[in-house]
Amino acid sequence: MNFADRLASLPAVAHLSALHLTDEAGQVVATIENRPGQAGSLAVYHALAARHGGRITPAAAALGLDWYAEHTQDARAHPGKHPNIDRLLAWAQGTASHGVQLVERSA
Repeated sequence: MNFADRLASLPAVAHLSALHLTDEAGQVVATIENRPGQAGSLAVYHALAARHGGRITPAAAALGLDWYAEHTQDARAHPGKHPNIDRLLAWAQGTASHGVQLVERSA
């Protein structure tokens, strides 16, 4: 399945303004905002966390790489071009589990 088709199958994230990714100490290590250029990554990370108990585990990261489909190959060929995929590449090889804090849109 290509990335566009995968995105269409993921839960909606219109209710979110962002999500924070935390390390094992609870410190924010990255933020993904609900804006053009990041909304797809927000949907991927949100869905991964929902499937893995609110965390991005190494198994969740590996699944995310599959979901990014054709973009994962591009990220491997061009490190730094896709930071949200680069993060999953690193996390899939590790043992740490990262928290996900959802930031709801204000009314």
